[in-house]
Amino acid sequence: MQNTENRVAVIILAAGMGTRMKSSKPKVLHEILGKPMVMYVVKTANKVAGSNVILVVGNQAEKVREVLSENYELIFALQEKQLGTGHAVLCALPYVPEYIEQVVILCGDVPLLSSSTVLRLLDDHIRKKRDVTLLAVEVDNPEGYGRVLFDKNMDVFEIVEEADASEEQKKIKIINTGIYCVKKKFLIDSLHKIKSNNAQCEYYLTDIIKIGYLGKKVVGVMVGTDCEEVIGVNNDEELIAAENIMRKIS
Repeated sequence: MQNTENRVAVIILAAGMGTRMKSSKPKVLHEILGKPMVMYVVKTANKVAGSNVILVVGNQAEKVREVLSENYELIFALQEKQLGTGHAVLCALPYVPEYIEQVVILCGDVPLLSSSTVLRLLDDHIRKKRDVTLLAVEVDNPEGYGRVLFDKNMDVFEIVEEADASEEQKKIKIINTGIYCVKKKFLIDSLHKIKSNNAQCEYYLTDIIKIGYLGKKVVGVMVGTDCEEVIGVNNDEELIAAENIMRKIS
């Protein structure tokens, strides 16, 4: 794939409270092999988009900004109230340069994701001229994750969060990783259509899939092959698991 840094931006979601970590430290600053986990995500983002990396901060924003600014030149966007992932991306939009065509969205608590996987996702998205492409994986135990729903033509039409899923939907093993490539224009249009009428009363970024499908946009999914790469870190056990994997691949 050609170098796309000049027209691709990456938004990293790193504003969460991380209450399940049971620590006063900001979630994304918990360390893996002596380095804050979000730094691995920033390094990946840099390889994809150069200096066009926007980090959404919220919980202990100044602390996160201070730690990351020592190592990277980043654009910071503040999410003052934790109103969901859709709202977090909305907070970042004003900082996306005007000339950007594609936006990649990553999670600050998914430290094992490689730049090669993100570039493959971006390449797939651009080649197939999609408006939005989701990275998904198939897992044996999908509990806790959003499920990817397909229509009879095997086109993805919605992501349903665990809290909102029916018993039948909970059996689906293809899950949302929270990682997307989106045409900037579609992202701007769709974010303003998201509603918070769900179990968490939050603005889910996942809703852009359904908005795109209903709006006859080109919506697609790339199913990744490495489940370990997209592990999210939400508690101490997952932090230890991520560190063990990182130690193997380092």
